This record gives sequence, structure tokens and C-alpha cells, in this order.
Amino acid sequence: MLKGTKEAVVTKVQPVSIHGQISLDVYFVDPTDTQGQVSLARIGPESVPKHLEAGDRVTLHYMLGVVTSITRPASG
Repeated sequence: MLKGTKEAVVTKVQPVSIHGQISLDVYFVDPTDTQGQVSLARIGPESVPKHLEAGDRVTLHYMLGVVTSITRPASG
């Protein structure tokens, strides 16, 4: 995906420290196939909603095939 968004369900959030820099490994699945393949996005905590946890439905924002931010879906 060049640029766009995709819905997902978070399965796990794991902090990781690389040379003292904290990032989050966010594991997610397609909401229509929660038993399907688990994917991973490594992203800075500033680009993720506070208190993100397994089971949360989110919107993934992509640029050049890489997740650049994660938001909660807009309430309708």
C-alpha cells in the first residue's frame, strides 16, 4: 500500500528498547479474520494511542507500505 489506512485488531503490545530508545512492537490481525496471520508494526510511542492493549480495534496509517501511526477509529 503506497498511502492509506486499514482497520486492525491489536493482539499484543510490547515495549522494546534499542540503544535506550523506546519503541512499541504492535502485533495485529485483520478484523475479519482474527485467527489469520499476525503482522507487526514497530512504532514510536508518540504515534500510538495511550493505553493501547490487546483486543483494541484500531486504524493503521500507512506510507510506502510502512505503518506510520495508529489511531482509534472515529466513533460513528
